[in-house]
Amino acid sequence: MNNSVYRFQEYKVFFYRLFLVYLFYFIARVLFLIYNFDLLHVESVTEFLKIQYHGLAFDTTAILYVNSLFLLMSFLPLFINTKKSYQKVLFYVYFVTNLIAYAINFVDFIYYKYTFSRTTIVVLDVVKHETDKGGMFFRFLIDYWHVFLLFVLTSSLWVYLYRKVNIASVDRSKLTTKKNLIYVLQSLVVFCIVTVLTIGGIRGGDFKKSTRPINLVDANRHVQKIEQADLVLNSPFAFIRTFNANSFKKVGYEMDQAVVDKYVQPIKQYSNNPKSKPNIVLIITESLGREYLGAFNTEYNIPNYVSYTPFLDSLAGKSLIFPNAFANGSKSIHGMSSILSGIPSFKDAFTSSAYSKQEIQSLVSILNSEGYNSTFFHGAARGSMGFLGFSNILGFDSYLGREDYNNDDDFDGAWGIWDEPFLQYMKENIDDMETPFFTTVFTVSSHEPYIIPKKYEGKFPIGNVPMHQCVGYTDYAFKRFFEEAKKEPWFDNTIFIITADHGNQVYYKDMYYKPINRFTVPILIYKPDNSMAGVNMDLAQQIDIYPTVLDMIGYKKPFRSWGRSLVDSTDSTKPFTINYGSSHYQFQMGNYICIFDGKRAKGFYDISDKGLKNNLIGNKNAEMSQIENICKAYVKDYYDRIIDKKLSLKN
Repeated sequence: MNNSVYRFQEYKVFFYRLFLVYLFYFIARVLFLIYNFDLLHVESVTEFLKIQYHGLAFDTTAILYVNSLFLLMSFLPLFINTKKSYQKVLFYVYFVTNLIAYAINFVDFIYYKYTFSRTTIVVLDVVKHETDKGGMFFRFLIDYWHVFLLFVLTSSLWVYLYRKVNIASVDRSKLTTKKNLIYVLQSLVVFCIVTVLTIGGIRGGDFKKSTRPINLVDANRHVQKIEQADLVLNSPFAFIRTFNANSFKKVGYEMDQAVVDKYVQPIKQYSNNPKSKPNIVLIITESLGREYLGAFNTEYNIPNYVSYTPFLDSLAGKSLIFPNAFANGSKSIHGMSSILSGIPSFKDAFTSSAYSKQEIQSLVSILNSEGYNSTFFHGAARGSMGFLGFSNILGFDSYLGREDYNNDDDFDGAWGIWDEPFLQYMKENIDDMETPFFTTVFTVSSHEPYIIPKKYEGKFPIGNVPMHQCVGYTDYAFKRFFEEAKKEPWFDNTIFIITADHGNQVYYKDMYYKPINRFTVPILIYKPDNSMAGVNMDLAQQIDIYPTVLDMIGYKKPFRSWGRSLVDSTDSTKPFTINYGSSHYQFQMGNYICIFDGKRAKGFYDISDKGLKNNLIGNKNAEMSQIENICKAYVKDYYDRIIDKKLSLKN
């Protein structure tokens, strides 16, 4: 037996092992579909196999990245390749790298339901701010034990199949120098060929210099339904491709600033109301999607609809509500920057970018300049979700959290202080504040792991998904807060605004699993004299809250804002919403929804087609062209102002 035969045996075993990686990525894609079937709308086995076929390019990129060290160690002619000790090292290199990457797929079996996108490097920015990372991990294992069990079973099967095919040990020390030279030369040739093929595979099968390596957005080329792009992708690919990626770059298309200013009107100035200084209480409710509130669903005629917010429904009857409102992001920190500073997050969170540490004109800074005392309340540990750091950037006078509450008897064991006692704590602090004050609270209880205080078990409807009972509890916490607050002298001169960071578990799937409706949130504005009562069905979004408050208090100076005042009928900015899906901007305005990839529109849909079923781009009309240009203008101005540090008019 000569050297080349020995080496050929190694190559066969290597490609068997590589085949196993592809096999288990296929299994992960099947499981991802099973766990998220209602979100991905795959209607047949044939459709899934087509998606799997297109997904091979993305699998190849991830697999070659993850297995680069294993590949290097397998192909280099080291003369000890077949020894048991070396094969044992290869075994550990193979499984340590592959199983770490593989586990990210399993996280997305559950996490995808909340973010509607594959996990990217951004998740580390969220996790790094949590003080109880170990507790979070073990809660995940306990609550989603079935996912952990599936990971253990598939990993065990993978190890078993790996060990079924071994390389026979060869003593090459007895081979001649000539044969060793042939062995080395043959190995180097094969290594060079494999290296070239690996580079092509990492790029997505393309060797052309004129094209860039495949990225997340390329998955959209292969599907008719936009949400299925996430099934084409795999989670290790999404994670790796966003590692060290900086999405904060100026756009490549040219557009005159005069055109941008015409479409975007980034500098707002209102003169509708007399100057006043009412107190402002802004409540950002964790995960309170529009779906849960009855008052926000009366216009949608959902069959057998049930509300889980009796108090908020009653308050809505005395408030100005926006049942056609949307979040500008999918994570809590996205909501904070959108609501308080009018800065949405698209591909990556603005707050996690290198550009967040600059002077930012915001609701906080302007109210501070108007003599308001500002406080941010959050029942979680200081630093959780990055709220403390960003609140400092915005300029809040003080931040009060779990440590300041100082009574862990009311700790929920997962995230923070239960909403009911913490809102009472906020109310007691407000009682001692000088007026005018501006307070923001970010609640915590309406969230996974979907538990409520034991003393309230059985008090609220269980509903159809675990979130429903939590929503009932948070709604009750609001009721208790308002019951106590209305007894205080500051109450009557206060504007209350209630919204949410993003949605959560969905029950009415025909309505709220639609790609656009996954971003729905409530916006409610309440004044105790009931002067705001009404229903406004115009498009609204989180970034509109900041200019709306300034309009209401009669702030007459110019200020930076991408949103519009929701109470100004003369505002020439047309109602619109913008947010970012898994790999594209979603822009609603007028009669259409525009799907925009950052350079050009990829689809237009009727404004009522929230499921994005019927792409009308083939019949593009003048309104569509204008909407595309307006979307371009917003995206351009967004990145220009952030990168050039022009988020404050002082700059």
